Amino acid sequence: MQNHTPARRDEEPSQDGADRQRSVSIFDVAKAAGVSHQTVSRVVNGSPKVKKATRERVLQVIDELGYKPNRLARALAGGVVRSVTVLTSDTTLYGASLALRGIEEAARAADFAVSVSVLDENAPLTPDDVAGRLARPGEPVLVIAFNEPGERVWRALPAEFSAAAVVERPHEAGQAGGGRPEAWLDDRAAAAQATRYLLGLGHRTVHYMTIPSSTTRVGQRAEGWRDTLSAAGHPVSEPLEGGWSPRSGYLAARSVVADPQVTAVLCGNDDLALGVLRAAREAGRDVPGDLSVMGFDDAPYAAYTHPTLTTVRLDFEGLGRGAFGMLHRLLDPDNAPAPSLWAEPELIVRESTGPARHRPA
Repeated sequence: MQNHTPARRDEEPSQDGADRQRSVSIFDVAKAAGVSHQTVSRVVNGSPKVKKATRERVLQVIDELGYKPNRLARALAGGVVRSVTVLTSDTTLYGASLALRGIEEAARAADFAVSVSVLDENAPLTPDDVAGRLARPGEPVLVIAFNEPGERVWRALPAEFSAAAVVERPHEAGQAGGGRPEAWLDDRAAAAQATRYLLGLGHRTVHYMTIPSSTTRVGQRAEGWRDTLSAAGHPVSEPLEGGWSPRSGYLAARSVVADPQVTAVLCGNDDLALGVLRAAREAGRDVPGDLSVMGFDDAPYAAYTHPTLTTVRLDFEGLGRGAFGMLHRLLDPDNAPAPSLWAEPELIVRESTGPARHRPA
């Protein structure tokens, strides 16, 4: 251990500042503060079972010594390693993968370990099944509930669990999941903005290709599209049943994009839009001259398609960080920082949309 007495001016420090910080242990802090290492662990973990004066003294020593707590140090010192289990049905979907990244970043910053349990879409999700997926009995849970399996596990989660979720839309009080912390993006308003943009280009109407909804037959994005057309007095066609993948977008779009009366298609995600672009090319439709195609999410490839894809940018990483912040505040109401906010959806205009050449009758 270091003795932390000031070095004489004629002595050369043996380590740089970063190495010195890493070498400070929980026992050094305890000795300098005149407390046990268990007390330091309680302060680091935000336990309320520490007197205010003691907490302040320990925190002051931590600041003076540059102590950087970590999970391994706490485990070796007999402290509690805090952790959270993330439940999700698909880590490959763009929004879910970024939300998971945001959760992990925020958890790491708060010195939580993160484990991930991937849900089988066809498996029963009873409360016992959910409890069996936790890395540690009774540990806090974050659910990514963008799709139906995630929504089911959020409903099945026992009320006594400390939990938060990222959801498609918030649950009302009295609903399963209602009353617990939930983070969501305003997909409805984002879809409305996208639809108004396409109408502003002179298109008589906008066709919509859906992604699966976790809560209702029609998701928030479809609602925003439909309500905007209705309010503006434009024709509303039946949504095209898409899925999540470019192939599903391609198959759903083939018959529609061949119709010259169809001049604008808004897709529930960028993967579907890729399929629409392919179907349009096979049908001999020029994009954006004959047909405007618009995606959702702003996946990294959207700026590199041909033509580049107009889309809606969503802050999934910020959403994940905010969801963890909600859970952290639930666990430590007096010590956790306020949950971070996430950016509003943003319209990203590129090459795949343009003015309608004519207004079909």
